[in-house]
Amino acid sequence: MTEIMIKNVDLPNGETIFYRERSGGSQNVLLVHGNMNSSKHWDVVLERMDSKYKLYAIDQRGFGLSTYRQPIYSIKDLAYDLKSFIEAIGLKDFSIIGWSLGGTVCMQYVADNPQACEKMILLASGSTRGYPLYEIDEKGMPDLNRRVETYEQTKLEKAKVITTVEAYASKNRDFLRMVYDAVIYTKNKPNPERYEEYIDDMLTQRNYPEMLHALNTFNISGKFNGLMEGTGEGEKIKIPTLVLLGDRDLVISRQMNEEILEDIGENASFIELKDCGHSPLIDDLEQLLNVMSEFLDR
Repeated sequence: MTEIMIKNVDLPNGETIFYRERSGGSQNVLLVHGNMNSSKHWDVVLERMDSKYKLYAIDQRGFGLSTYRQPIYSIKDLAYDLKSFIEAIGLKDFSIIGWSLGGTVCMQYVADNPQACEKMILLASGSTRGYPLYEIDEKGMPDLNRRVETYEQTKLEKAKVITTVEAYASKNRDFLRMVYDAVIYTKNKPNPERYEEYIDDMLTQRNYPEMLHALNTFNISGKFNGLMEGTGEGEKIKIPTLVLLGDRDLVISRQMNEEILEDIGENASFIELKDCGHSPLIDDLEQLLNVMSEFLDR
């Protein structure tokens, strides 16, 4: 019987990173979570993915149990943490799976360390050209012609940032549940006990504005993304990459996935997850595991 252990490791930068490790298995796979959650939200994968896989799931800096001693403002910062974590635990011969925000972190990590891992899966990932944050117009709607530019502006954005930060500060569970019901769990929902645990986990985040700023200013493409020129680092991603998107996803657009496929090129392939939203883990875990396993074993 597999066991899921919670461990921690100190990084050279002074942060302590916690992670979940599943016992057994010989094929190493590292799971990188998205915004507003931590390794806790991978629990169904840790419980159900084939036992031949040795699974690790990280709490990124400022999420879950990990520390947040030094603020971070870029995806590259998170990717450097990921590199330090991988080196600290001595992980080798592994594949990497990034969900949402975690997908952008994985892409930056692989671009920075092209030979470090074997395969990459991007699950409902932000684009190689970032995830835009727009200013709000006088009607309270996003103005698609005006991107938020600075971190200081990000902190003042009302629709997403101020309301969410206030909800975290007041531990407003009803608000977080409303957000997840509106855009994440639009088909299936976790069972009540698990859902409460997920909300507990959401409340551990200490860097929400920083993460929106990091996503908004991320661009490893070779193109201008409406805010800044890209670094072109996406061309360094040469490992087999599988891009997954649910056909009901309200967070990630098909265009964002097309940008990933264009910027990574021939090494990337795409599969649409049928009747799934932004959390295929809850909408159709069996479909997700089958698709991921087939790619990892190819």
